[in-house]
Amino acid sequence: MPAINYNEKIPNNVNLSDDRTLQRALEQWQPNFLKWWDGMGPEKSSNFDVYLRTAVSAEPQGWAHFDYVKMPDYRWGIFLSPPEQERKIHFGEQRGQDAWQDVPGEHRSNLRRIIVTQGDTEPASVEQQKHLGLTAPSLYDLRNLFQVNVEEGRHLWAMVHLLHRYFGRDGRDEAEALLERNSGDANNPRILGAFNEKTPDWLAFFMFTYFTDRDGKFQLSALAESAFDPLARTTKFMLTEEAHHMFVGESGVSRVVQRTCEVMNELKTDDPAKVRAGGAIDLDMIQRYLNFHYSVTIDLFGADQSSNAATFYSSGLKGRYEEGKRTDDHVLKEQSYKVLEVVDGQLQEKEVPMLNALNEVLRDDFIKDSVAGVGRWNKVIEKAGIPSRLIVPHKAFNRKIGALAGVRISPQGKPVSATEWAANEKNWLPTAEDRAFVASLMGRVAEAGKFAGWIAPPRVGVDRKPVDFEYVRFG
Repeated sequence: MPAINYNEKIPNNVNLSDDRTLQRALEQWQPNFLKWWDGMGPEKSSNFDVYLRTAVSAEPQGWAHFDYVKMPDYRWGIFLSPPEQERKIHFGEQRGQDAWQDVPGEHRSNLRRIIVTQGDTEPASVEQQKHLGLTAPSLYDLRNLFQVNVEEGRHLWAMVHLLHRYFGRDGRDEAEALLERNSGDANNPRILGAFNEKTPDWLAFFMFTYFTDRDGKFQLSALAESAFDPLARTTKFMLTEEAHHMFVGESGVSRVVQRTCEVMNELKTDDPAKVRAGGAIDLDMIQRYLNFHYSVTIDLFGADQSSNAATFYSSGLKGRYEEGKRTDDHVLKEQSYKVLEVVDGQLQEKEVPMLNALNEVLRDDFIKDSVAGVGRWNKVIEKAGIPSRLIVPHKAFNRKIGALAGVRISPQGKPVSATEWAANEKNWLPTAEDRAFVASLMGRVAEAGKFAGWIAPPRVGVDRKPVDFEYVRFG
């Protein structure tokens, strides 16, 4: 096997060319990654020339280099954000001590678990989206899908670098396992439930990148506070790319909503059946998709009370979102937080120690952020002169994890009977008929500047290019 040119093939700022042990580990892992990409990555796309952004350094002028590239030749780099001199741990029981440049033995198992769980989400989303390129509504959208895919691949490389560099044989085994699990596989599924769900159509993709990649934003932000400095610097740099994924989701749903409103006004109707007959996705169906992806995503934050979350925080492994902007003592032993429980068939709040409720703290931060974006979608509807509005369902709706798992709660937060749930589920969550209708709209639009009839064009293109730029050239 030819040796990898570490300046060309793997752009990095971790001195790969000087670390022979790490070089050998990555030389052994890379062919398996490329085999995984060929089998589980974007389908029938290996010969496409795609106008992609590639990070070639961690500096502001270096992380967004645009050019045409075939995806199997993409330069998956390894970057850490620039180091902070004399960085200190700023939360937990070791607050004020020096940040760790290596893995403390007592935290080795937990840190490996955190890195593996985060790393497992990256290839999972590529697997979930592998068929979507065949039904892209435009070259602009196809390019954005592929950009998300290659960056999830780069994020996998980022986590694999940490496993190889800091965790020895255990890390190498874990890195191989990241390529062996597959999304939705009955025998060897991905670690987290949301990453085993199907992403069968582009409305689901836009909802996924809006909500589930937003979970990524908050998880990465919490890890960017870590006392383990290489992890903090790695995830901080990953956030620069995660922002684009959320943009794809927010703008994608916004464009779907815009086109729906245009059809409603053209036909002068709010009848969902007539809107669908007009080739658009009605607002009620969009709401059901929103309800599903939102509820699946907030389960990713874990149980509302968690001893693991308390341990991770007190040990300095994982902080809160924007930890440095908070004004408490950053130790939290005397703090409390409100979580929900069901008592006598009713939702009630109860105070619990904040250390045990840190999953709920992060979930509530995510919810505030999600609500803001849905408000921007509603402005599109308002501007069109249509009185309907999208809502974010109650956080107890359709939960599968924690104290609220399996509790029947309406999107408005009202406890309902099994009979009421059965009668209304088709109004609250996507049905097989919904998914079949959306699937019927899917079909690749391969002419530059043309868009499928169910989605509006974007206002601007990528990298200051026009909307009708040839973002993908088919081989």
